[in-house]
Amino acid sequence: MKRNRLLLSLLLSALCLPPLRAQLSLEECRHQARDNYPLIRQYGLIEQAAQYDVANVAKAYLPQVSLSAKASYQSDVTKLPFELPGIDINFMPRDQYQVTLQVQQSVWDGGETKWRKQLVRAGAEVNTEKLNVDLYALDERVNQLYFGILLLDEQLEQNRLLQDNLERTHRTVSACVDNGTANRSDLDEVAVEQLSTRQQRVAMEASRRAYADMLLLYLGRPSEEELKLEKPAADEPEGGENRRPELRWYDAQTARLTAQDASLRTGYMPRLGLFVQGGYGNPGLNMLEDKFKAYYVAGVSLSWNLGRLYTLKNDRRLIENSRRKLETVRSTFLFNTGLEATRQEADVRALRRQMEDDDEIIRLRTRIRQASEAKLQSGTYTVNDLLRDITAESLARQQKAIHEIQWLMRLYDWRHTLNN
Repeated sequence: MKRNRLLLSLLLSALCLPPLRAQLSLEECRHQARDNYPLIRQYGLIEQAAQYDVANVAKAYLPQVSLSAKASYQSDVTKLPFELPGIDINFMPRDQYQVTLQVQQSVWDGGETKWRKQLVRAGAEVNTEKLNVDLYALDERVNQLYFGILLLDEQLEQNRLLQDNLERTHRTVSACVDNGTANRSDLDEVAVEQLSTRQQRVAMEASRRAYADMLLLYLGRPSEEELKLEKPAADEPEGGENRRPELRWYDAQTARLTAQDASLRTGYMPRLGLFVQGGYGNPGLNMLEDKFKAYYVAGVSLSWNLGRLYTLKNDRRLIENSRRKLETVRSTFLFNTGLEATRQEADVRALRRQMEDDDEIIRLRTRIRQASEAKLQSGTYTVNDLLRDITAESLARQQKAIHEIQWLMRLYDWRHTLNN
């Protein structure tokens, strides 16, 4: 019984502990930012609008029903120019009344309905790809905030290491003051450097908080949340292939132009349909009978409007002109992104070469600082000289940290430019 109570107590304690917050990756931030971005709702709206439009177009083959009513009075009616002996002919009345109900059924509309559906789907595809382009720009903003936070984290870490060095130096100089080998002013100089380093940390922490709040806003998380980020993998683009969503947007626009061109032929195709017309009026179908009667008319209709042939050539030229303009925009985009990718690749290579020397510079600066500390204790070195060497070592470490984050940032800028 005691053992069960102990296990239950441990279980309850575990449940009450706050959960450990894992580090967020760059891909997770991108996905969460997209899911939280209001523009994401347009995907569903575009799909729904396309479904409604296609359903409306498909209704063109449903029977079309129309109801009309007419009452009129005319100053004269048709009469025979002579009289027949012994025959009394009733002519149509001058006041006429008519109510008709007509039902028309399209049998073949020249393919217009089919191509209207294609145009609706092509337009929806263009809107979807344009939305992909707009959301892709969101990834770039997330990247900037993400790497900005990583850079500030590295600078805060180097600031902490500098404070540790200054604290150690403060103890060393304090011992020298006690031994009479250093002045009180030397200790004050170290204290000034410590205060200056703390001020820099306060400014960096404020900047990181601002960056984190903006990123949390994109992610849809509370601004008070502590944000921990992990360094992304240093993977270069594979093959240098451009996979930007703009290219799919241009392809969708080209497909829509192709559908528009194919739909032009429906303008000069014949239309075949059936119709039934029922009515009630005075006169009916017999114009010589002055009385209300019901009647109907049924038949087949064929229409063929060749007027569209007059503008067909120019319509196709306009579509071809739009296709050439689109191809020019696409070529310009590929040219500009190619130049940008080349520049970014050069930046990545340059930063990598700089990083190769950073470790050696830090090693030499550390050795110089250690020698300076030994000289200070022996009384052959001043505190100002030691502080200078400490600052130089700290700057070398900061440069390495900055180069690493800048290298990752340029690398992911390169990948973003190619979407690779």
